[in-house]
Amino acid sequence: MSPPMIKLDGLRLSLQSRAGTVDILRGIDLEIGHGQSVAVLGPSGSGKTSLLMVVAGLERATGGRVRVGGADLTNLDEDALALMRGEKIGIVFQSFHLVATMTALENVALPLEFQGRSDAFETARGLLGEVGLASRVDHFPAELSGGEQQRVAIARALSTRPALILADEPTGNLDGETGRQIIDLLFSLHQRTKTTLVLVTHDENLAKRCERTVRMADGHILSDDMASAA
Repeated sequence: MSPPMIKLDGLRLSLQSRAGTVDILRGIDLEIGHGQSVAVLGPSGSGKTSLLMVVAGLERATGGRVRVGGADLTNLDEDALALMRGEKIGIVFQSFHLVATMTALENVALPLEFQGRSDAFETARGLLGEVGLASRVDHFPAELSGGEQQRVAIARALSTRPALILADEPTGNLDGETGRQIIDLLFSLHQRTKTTLVLVTHDENLAKRCERTVRMADGHILSDDMASAA
């Protein structure tokens, strides 16, 4: 039996501030299986984005164990974490994080070039076609709408065919209709590629599209509900 995609045991995250130590995550236990779609729901300050950052290896846990794809992140150095992210994890941020001086094609090809892939641009072109941007491959981010930029970001996140997609409020900077199109695209790609999808949101309706909803408040998990699956 293969290990779960994500396994958190007693996860804690504490950060230093001028007022002293702030406990962000307070003993999180969570398992997410391969191919599942899970919404992490909660108000601002509940710890949901911090949870995503720890799972992505972008923030170091200060306690507990973090396993992703069978790898124990607590035992990996920064180089190994970067390699693990490149191979196993695709991340979609609210604010796109595209390189302004690169075209859409170059942005999507970048992770593949880091891997030394000779087919980086061919693969990137195909992915941009999959997200409906075949005619925009040579445009720079400033020449694209917000929805188009997020499509580029999704194509980039999927470029290495990761087993895990982490999406942090991916529609937060988009209008309602564009946001719905992006979510439809994200779920369509998730279902087709059989990736695990973890979606951080404060939107109840969006959470209902996932198989599970994990509710957070004050650094704790309040509930883990399978009944909310659409």
